[in-house]
Amino acid sequence: MTTTEKAAAALELLPEEMREPAVQYLLEQAEKYRLLKASVTEGIDDVAAGRISDWSFQDFLREARSLHAKSSTE
Repeated sequence: MTTTEKAAAALELLPEEMREPAVQYLLEQAEKYRLLKASVTEGIDDVAAGRISDWSFQDFLREARSLHAKSSTE
């Protein structure tokens, strides 16, 4: 039995009023998975293309504080 056949058989076991919500839930989960997979692929492509660089949170804070200090004195 394929996965699709198993899903259809499971839906058949449910009462009629539970089938539509079950199908809607599966569709929502499938869409979330599709979007997550696309985001992961985009991230991997960005790394491969060299569009990702290491950064230091401490350096970021130091720069932000420096910019804030400059804007406060102006």
